Amino acid sequence: MDTALTLTNDMKLVLGLVGFTMAMFLFERIRADVVALIVLVILGLTGLVAPEELFGGFSGNAVMSIIATTILGAGLDRTGALNRLASWLLRRGHGIEQRLLLMTTGIAGLNSSFMQNPSVMALYLPVASRLASRSGLSLQRLLLPIAAAIVMGGALTMVGNSPLILLNDLLVSANNNLPSGMATLEPLRMFAPLPVGVALIAASLLYFRFYGDKKLREETETNVAPARTESYFASTYGIEGDVFEMTVTAESPLVGMSLGEAEAMHDAPLMLALQTGSDTRLSPPADMRIWVGSVLGVMGARQAVHDFAQNHFLRLSSRLRHFGDLFNPSRAGISEAVIPPTSRYIGKTAAELRLRKQSGISLLAINRDKKVMREDVRKVALRAGDLLVFHSIWQDLAVAAESRDFVVVTDYPKGEQRPHKFKIAMTIFAITILIALTSKLPVSLTLMTGVAGMLVTGVLRMDEAYASINWKTVFLMAGLIPLGWAMDSSGAAAWVAGHTVERLPEGIPVWMLEIAIALLTTAFSLVISHVGATIVMVPLAINLALAAGGNPTAFALIVALSASNNLMTASNPVISMITGPANYTSRQLWRVGGPLSLIYTCVVVLTINLMFWWGARGG
Repeated sequence: MDTALTLTNDMKLVLGLVGFTMAMFLFERIRADVVALIVLVILGLTGLVAPEELFGGFSGNAVMSIIATTILGAGLDRTGALNRLASWLLRRGHGIEQRLLLMTTGIAGLNSSFMQNPSVMALYLPVASRLASRSGLSLQRLLLPIAAAIVMGGALTMVGNSPLILLNDLLVSANNNLPSGMATLEPLRMFAPLPVGVALIAASLLYFRFYGDKKLREETETNVAPARTESYFASTYGIEGDVFEMTVTAESPLVGMSLGEAEAMHDAPLMLALQTGSDTRLSPPADMRIWVGSVLGVMGARQAVHDFAQNHFLRLSSRLRHFGDLFNPSRAGISEAVIPPTSRYIGKTAAELRLRKQSGISLLAINRDKKVMREDVRKVALRAGDLLVFHSIWQDLAVAAESRDFVVVTDYPKGEQRPHKFKIAMTIFAITILIALTSKLPVSLTLMTGVAGMLVTGVLRMDEAYASINWKTVFLMAGLIPLGWAMDSSGAAAWVAGHTVERLPEGIPVWMLEIAIALLTTAFSLVISHVGATIVMVPLAINLALAAGGNPTAFALIVALSASNNLMTASNPVISMITGPANYTSRQLWRVGGPLSLIYTCVVVLTINLMFWWGARGG
């Protein structure tokens, strides 16, 4: 390769734009997506990228794939798939901390292979919160291992994270500037990085099993974990326990009673749902009658519910055959609301307001002047400043809150949840992945087929699909993709690579260059985001491989994987999402995430070299 390239004005301008981008990302004077837009405009005005190609990033496979994976993730979220997963993990964990941690992190890693990493982390935050509230694991011990597994699992497929999605487009564009006679670089197949992803997930699980978890215990044992919803309501209001179904038999004294009368019985659990015939109600009205064959959905401690059922001839079941969808945490749950001074509820009781009949809301407790009332709360006249504890369908709560007669202070899903669409969503997702595995269609087209399926079947509405897209990420990527093209076409990448090789010691092994490229990309990702690091470094890595006699595709893959190797700072979107909820400090992240990042680099370089050596040997 010619290392005596002359530094032209075009090269200087491109390298200047790279420097400008890195400086702006580092000092955050301008928003990242605005920086990308400025770079895009300058590339067009200076003629470094032809006007007809300038906006090609917006319609590229990379951007379309990111949009599609985001929408597919939103569809799974709407059906409560991850809440079902949390329940399954709790059952299978059998209360053993290490087993629960291992299962949760392993499955999180697998989930991230087909969804954008931040989307998976967003779905796993409530899962982790629920697991922490129901087990001995703190959020500090849960969230960082989950985040690491999600980052590692993104390497299982070519759509697991943004850098890998970008990689194929950058490989194709690099073909335009390869030396004559050089074989073209082929786009990588859907599961091309699978061995790397498997090795990374295994390394992460082993790291936290034998070192990381112990370190997190030491680092966080003095920290106070933030309050979690379920443990908060249990400690503050005495509202705790699981949900059960009780079927009314012919011998039961509850037959013919109203729900209000049954609730007033001694040691009665919280009665949250009632099914009589084909009429199924969450937060049923107090005057609704109970008959033979009626099914009650109740909440309480297992032994107390068991005793009540036995004493009143009720058949008890912990499996929710009738109320599974109603009690899905993505659709319904417990919340806390305050009565403002302007409320129409002041001076009235819940019975007079008919909260259950009119709004579908069950009043469970009242907190007034630090005194908790749970007995006969429906007969207590409400005052300004009262804290009310509700159980309801989230959508009903949102509608009732629009009146401003109470202000909900608990975070809850505002959008409509569709747990009844769970099987449809999972079927569409499975078919999408099957098509990606067996066909030669572009990944973006395959994923968009799944998006179309979710929209047509009502898993998602079009407005919800639009709302789920992170347009900042789209503009950032689409705006910076032409910068990568310019790095290649102007010769700037080749010039930097050539001069780098000239200054290296004679006979330096290729694997050492690969480690250097991996570490440099990791350093860049701490400063200019994983997308920016990929776009700047892939053209450079390809030209460096050509100059040093390495495999360009292997070097490019190392860059794309190393761009996500940021487990220490909040510049990684996944890490930024967990620092607040788990109350991590920068010191904790560096001490636990730093060694894992070094392991990540070693595993990536070693596995990729083995892959390409085996491929060449097989060829």
